[in-house]
Amino acid sequence: MEWFSDPGSWLGRLVFQRLLAVLYLVAFLAAAHQFRALLGARGMLPIPTFTARVPFRLAPSVFQLHYSDRFFALWSGSGAVLAAAVAAGAADAVPLWAAMVLWAVLWAMYLSIVNVGQTWYGFGWETLLLEAGALAVLLGNADTAPPVLIMWLLRWLLFRVEFGAGLIKMRGDRCWRDLTCLYYHHETQPMPGPLSWFFHHLPAPLHRVETAANHVAQLVLPVLLFTPQPVAGWAALGMAATQLWLVLSGNFAWLNWVTIALALSAAAPLWAGPPSAPGPPPVWFVVVVTAAAVGVLALSYRPARNLLSRGQLMNTSYEPLHLVNSYGAFGSITRVRREIVVEGTADAVTGPETTWHAYEFHGKPGEPGRLPRQFAPFHLRLDWLMWFAALSPAYARSWFVPFVARLLENDRDTLRLLRRNPFPDLPPARVRARVFRYRFTTWRELRETGAWWHRSAEREFLPPVSRSTLPGRR
Repeated sequence: MEWFSDPGSWLGRLVFQRLLAVLYLVAFLAAAHQFRALLGARGMLPIPTFTARVPFRLAPSVFQLHYSDRFFALWSGSGAVLAAAVAAGAADAVPLWAAMVLWAVLWAMYLSIVNVGQTWYGFGWETLLLEAGALAVLLGNADTAPPVLIMWLLRWLLFRVEFGAGLIKMRGDRCWRDLTCLYYHHETQPMPGPLSWFFHHLPAPLHRVETAANHVAQLVLPVLLFTPQPVAGWAALGMAATQLWLVLSGNFAWLNWVTIALALSAAAPLWAGPPSAPGPPPVWFVVVVTAAAVGVLALSYRPARNLLSRGQLMNTSYEPLHLVNSYGAFGSITRVRREIVVEGTADAVTGPETTWHAYEFHGKPGEPGRLPRQFAPFHLRLDWLMWFAALSPAYARSWFVPFVARLLENDRDTLRLLRRNPFPDLPPARVRARVFRYRFTTWRELRETGAWWHRSAEREFLPPVSRSTLPGRR
């Protein structure tokens, strides 16, 4: 069975699995914290409404069989407990078959959430976590050396994540080809971090170097993953370093961290100590892993074809289990940042003299004097969707009116998603939403005003509405 096992990759497996378990923990905690307002029985996009119209075969989930808010809370809380146990080493403290069951349960539990998550879970890092989690099931534990086939499939996943992102950029916005995209990106990205203002003010030549380095990391280094060590390991480390740069410059949930975990699995042989010497793998394990690897290669046909297609798709799943997917990010770059500012008033009748008070979000820009915060790998789903809504009202068609309706009721679960509720005692009489143009202040403006952002009103997004005049309500 020498062909099957790779004892030298023991550290790569250990680092990958432990970090992945931590990310599962974050994902389950985020689900537990946000689901009532987003997906609950009285949420903006209720799960029962979704499961009533979408059959199990298209969205397999335990919530197709039963849903209640209490059951979802128990499900996500149990997932967090299990993920924490695996991160602490539980999977290495049990027999091989039991370790595989632990990883399979984590994957199935999160799949049940993603498949009923609708718009709130329509991000590439959801499928990336599931695909990586499915491969983690097949990696085994300390009882056996890591399977060669699965270690190579981890590289194949890393290749698709990075190379897909690189190709979508070169095929997309011209600014990626003329190296000017990062003149804008740090300012206009969905959720800037505390260092984004400083990254934005780097000299223009450094922005061009950033862009060129990104192309190397996404179009050159992925190819080197399939070369012998130490070349493959150094290429993986270069990709991990690029991901850490993205961690510092913005908030992209756990996208960067899953990618880093994949890269470290390929780079670990560079610094790993003597390989472990477990016994030979059980025959049943060899059969299961080999069959699964063949299945993954068969499912890779459509993602591979997508990479070669001139009409390349980003962040696409081809089957409801999300086993092998296509990835990509920022095929086009927004040049101007627009934000939706949601405001309420206690006045039943509004006019020029009406005093409006803004709701403040945790992550998305609002009050100009507030420095953006670091939240990743935690994912603020409402904040992210507000960024998309500012790009086009179509992104908000299904959930924005229900969101406003809950503000008009001072719904406790919805207000938990916000940093500031200007109406702590009684709900507002009316709510409105306006689109503002935001830009980072200059060094001089920051010194003079203390503000990180400058903003100016552009247009109305939603006119003042009350509970009785809310669109779609009678």
